[in-house]
Amino acid sequence: MRLEEDIKLDYSDVLFRPKRSTLKSRKDVNLKRTYRFKYSKNEWSGIPIMAANMDGVGEIDIAQNLAEFEMITCLTKQHDVRKLKKCKNIKDIYPHLALSVGIKKEDFENLNDVLKEFNFIKFICIDVANGYSEHFSKFVKSVRDKYPTKTIIAGNVVTADMTQELVLSGADIVKVGIGPGSVCTTRIQTGVGYPQLSAVIECADAAHGLGAHIIADGGCTCPGDVAKGFGGGADFVMLGGMFAGHDEGKGKLVKKNGEKFIEFYGSSSDQANKKHYGGLSNYRSSEGRMVRIKYRGKIKNTIHNILGGVRSSCTYVGAPSLKQLSKCTTFVRVSNQYNETFIK
Repeated sequence: MRLEEDIKLDYSDVLFRPKRSTLKSRKDVNLKRTYRFKYSKNEWSGIPIMAANMDGVGEIDIAQNLAEFEMITCLTKQHDVRKLKKCKNIKDIYPHLALSVGIKKEDFENLNDVLKEFNFIKFICIDVANGYSEHFSKFVKSVRDKYPTKTIIAGNVVTADMTQELVLSGADIVKVGIGPGSVCTTRIQTGVGYPQLSAVIECADAAHGLGAHIIADGGCTCPGDVAKGFGGGADFVMLGGMFAGHDEGKGKLVKKNGEKFIEFYGSSSDQANKKHYGGLSNYRSSEGRMVRIKYRGKIKNTIHNILGGVRSSCTYVGAPSLKQLSKCTTFVRVSNQYNETFIK
């Protein structure tokens, strides 16, 4: 048994320290990034915020809206050829689409079928809850060997050593986060996890040293957290709960006491397993939960709110662009970041 005693931090444990700025307005901040990926050699330009591959979030209608802002959507694993053929403008939005795949044989077969039909899609997201198995690294390598020109996302992990392992196995982008999500119960069900900001800082350093990139996946509750992810060195920030509850996600609408709610659940929850796999296997337990989110209307309003917050963060620390944000970032540790006096 070992105990690490150095402090690890979540987004709620810090605030940006403001600095002098020459920026006159938030509108002067450039949020676009251009990346060239280690193995695929593909180049991508856009705003590096992603929708998670979760039911009600990683959906085609969400993707169509995010593509207007040049943001990426990781589609759920259930998007097969039939589903994708229903998207009439897929050739217009494909630069901002990622196909998701698990490590089961049927998942890989579905990916192959989709890429035969839609070979212009450039991103593959290999997604498992626990990215620490040797089998996972070998699977990443097998996908890299089969698709050398695709940009491969792989995760999830939270430590530098496994970030390096996945990069060396063929991942262009490593997905970082175990347990921080709003509908994830991994930390209480298994006792496993890592504070998200520290995970981002450590994994970003490891990936960048090898010429690769990372996604900060999970743990964002507000636009300020999105900015903190970028400030900590993330190349992309992935959102689930913040993009849930909108018309475009087509989640189940529930009315209660005159208010509207939309059901949202984790990918490892009972609900997700019943919907997609016929229920939980008897050797495992649920590591997700279902919640009801207040109905939020159109997703564009939420997107504008998030982007406005990130632009404002940049102006406070003197960063003229998102690219410069991490270089301008000094975090201060806090015990309380928000006055909740009038919040019920």
